[in-house]
Amino acid sequence: MMKLATDNLADVTERNSGKKTESKSVTSLLIRCLIFSFYLWQFAFVVNAAELKEIQQRGYLIVAVKDNLRPLSFRDAAGNLQGLEIDLAKRLAQEILGNSEAIKFVPVTNRDRLRVVLEGQVDLTIARVTATAARQRVVRFSIPYYMDGIALVTKEPNVQRLGDLTQQKIAILKGSSTIAKLRFILPKAQLVGVDSYQEGRSLLESNGAVAFAADVSVLTGWVQKYPEYRLLPTLLSAEPLAVVMPKGIQYDDLRRVVNEAIDRGKKQGWLPQLATSWGLPWDKVNK
Repeated sequence: MMKLATDNLADVTERNSGKKTESKSVTSLLIRCLIFSFYLWQFAFVVNAAELKEIQQRGYLIVAVKDNLRPLSFRDAAGNLQGLEIDLAKRLAQEILGNSEAIKFVPVTNRDRLRVVLEGQVDLTIARVTATAARQRVVRFSIPYYMDGIALVTKEPNVQRLGDLTQQKIAILKGSSTIAKLRFILPKAQLVGVDSYQEGRSLLESNGAVAFAADVSVLTGWVQKYPEYRLLPTLLSAEPLAVVMPKGIQYDDLRRVVNEAIDRGKKQGWLPQLATSWGLPWDKVNK
């Protein structure tokens, strides 16, 4: 009887085990189907970006820009968009359509700068985007139109060069990649973290720090707004700003036109002239 009971128990266990295995297989299949459906749903709502011929047929260029980043792209007192990146976008419209005013600007936040290109909402993004290897996996970049970099701003008359900050307090945005660079270049300096540019300026105004470190493109706007401040002449890094474009061989013509225009702008001199007219430094780093 004991043997029979054991055999019966084994049979039941085997049957239950088979059911569990079958249940796991069904569950796994359902999960795979759900994942596949999710990807199909995503692609169903993604609009392909326009190719060069489509842009020309449409008659205007759509470009994502910032509207609060002086001197790259900002609104003037009348609400009009101004800045280096706005001027560059108009040059590209001239190259592509023969009309620098045939352009529609779409203001975007930092987190949406790549997404609007990926989803085909704009043709290009020109919004202080640094070309990186990670971003290159999802979008394509033009050749750099400007080399940004870390700079320091101060109003202290006794601070004229980088060496004058060796053991001074320097304000810096919390979590910024600038921290590592400053620690390497000025290991004895005292870095003071701040949450915003406004907090950084307040710290300098209260003598809590003698300088502020950030991107030169942003600090140039700071100096223009607060002329009592000045930039130190040394850049601590070189970071390429580039036009964001869609991936795919179908966009090769668009990328070629954009790259040729930027290259021609450097050779003919109008691109550095635009940069310097907006107060941005253009030195051997940008050549």
